[in-house]
Amino acid sequence: MSPSGRVGTSRLTHLFCARPSEPSLRSEESLLGSDVAIPNAAVVAADAPHLKRVLGRRDLVLLFVVAVFNLNVVPSIAGNGGVTVWLWVISLLLFFWPQGIAVIELAHRYPGEGGVYLWAKEVFGDFHGFLSGWCYWTNNMMYVPTVMLYFVGVSVFVLGPAQAGLAASKSFALAASLALLAVLVVLNVVGLGIGKWINNVGGLGTLIAGGLLIILGVTVWLRFGTSVTAADFRIPANPRFVLNSFGVICFGLVGLELASVMGDEIENPLKTLPGAVAWGGIFSGALYIGTTLTLLVAVSKDQISVLQGIVQAVSRMSARVGIGWIIAPFALMLSLSIAGIGSAWLGGSARIPFVAGLDSYMPDWLGKIHAKYATPYAALIVHATVSLVLVVINFSFTGAGVQETFQKLLSLAVVLQLIPFLYMFGALLRIAWQKSFAPGRYAKGTLIIAGLSGFLTTSLGIALAFFPAQEITSLFSYEVWMFGGTLAFLGLAAFFFFVYGRRKAARKLASAPPAL
Repeated sequence: MSPSGRVGTSRLTHLFCARPSEPSLRSEESLLGSDVAIPNAAVVAADAPHLKRVLGRRDLVLLFVVAVFNLNVVPSIAGNGGVTVWLWVISLLLFFWPQGIAVIELAHRYPGEGGVYLWAKEVFGDFHGFLSGWCYWTNNMMYVPTVMLYFVGVSVFVLGPAQAGLAASKSFALAASLALLAVLVVLNVVGLGIGKWINNVGGLGTLIAGGLLIILGVTVWLRFGTSVTAADFRIPANPRFVLNSFGVICFGLVGLELASVMGDEIENPLKTLPGAVAWGGIFSGALYIGTTLTLLVAVSKDQISVLQGIVQAVSRMSARVGIGWIIAPFALMLSLSIAGIGSAWLGGSARIPFVAGLDSYMPDWLGKIHAKYATPYAALIVHATVSLVLVVINFSFTGAGVQETFQKLLSLAVVLQLIPFLYMFGALLRIAWQKSFAPGRYAKGTLIIAGLSGFLTTSLGIALAFFPAQEITSLFSYEVWMFGGTLAFLGLAAFFFFVYGRRKAARKLASAPPAL
């Protein structure tokens, strides 16, 4: 979602700590009644740290490109053929454009840091804010393992094309994923001062890889033509495998909400944000469509690997233009890029259970910090452990191969990632339909159109994620995984919020001075 397509610690760090005292205060009031004395929120706000406004329009445009453009998901989408180009166009119009409207409008009405968590809390209440933030975090439990598997699929090319088959080995994939996960946890426990370099490499490497892929594709097309025909862009006779791609495409287009998480750090946000959203969206959309077409030009859709598709394309195109030597260094650069993506999202998303532990919405020990490095080591270890367990379960108990495991984890991540966007578009509709509606950045009609388009498209993306991709071999196990996983994570959100919320409120009440 940086989000690479999913980059940026700041994007996640503040989801539960935006206006840190307010969620807990509201929860106590709702749980214990309005007669309980609550500290003045204005006093708390006055004590909050003030961030420097350093992000200009160019900074935001580049940030959006890095946040939105997710090269990892392109092979999975391109494997369904040229028809996915139309899905990109539809998603850009019906999901991405409304997302930009929503980000600009909601950031205007609810300024400050917090993003999807803050908006859901302000419009729908504390639990919905918690659920939105929870889904934004837990989708990374699925997404981080897909990054690990993607790393395995790409890194074997560093050893030479002859070793590419190693990526299909479950034991090798599991061992390599475990090793990378351990390295990333250690780097993040030591601290961002040491680990941030790999995060930065991730964003830069993805942009370079995407640009090189497109340049090679254009070169091959101009010199040799292409085997892609108009028939490749038609809806196939059996479109069920294509349906899953729509949810993955919506998943790939999230990221504009990143600006609102950094709302207090933007120079003149009312003037800067709208233009940055527009240009960031144009560049990201062009990169997505360009890389998808390039894969189709270079590799037959039936031969595109969801893990190795990018390196496959570069390998074939570079051989045709006589620069085959570029494969190993390209694979090395892309491997570092993927590792950076994993580091950013592991380290960033771990801050959510850390802050939730401090706020007692989750177990208190999640709020512990390392005695020497002052980092949330407990939350980091828990996040990494859960991610690894999910990979082991898919390998050991479902009999799934590496590519099938990748698709199952990615599909569940899609569902959890898109739930906060239901809240975001729902907030637009609720604001627009208020009797006391007052225009913000946009008129009522624009908000209703954007809200309806985004809400319906997001709902469709979630629903279609339950249709299996072509790598899925067992429909039953896939649906059990999808429905069971979704219900389990939503149930855990309710459990943590109400059980630990009430426990926190009870402690606050017990420690409060007696009423005179």
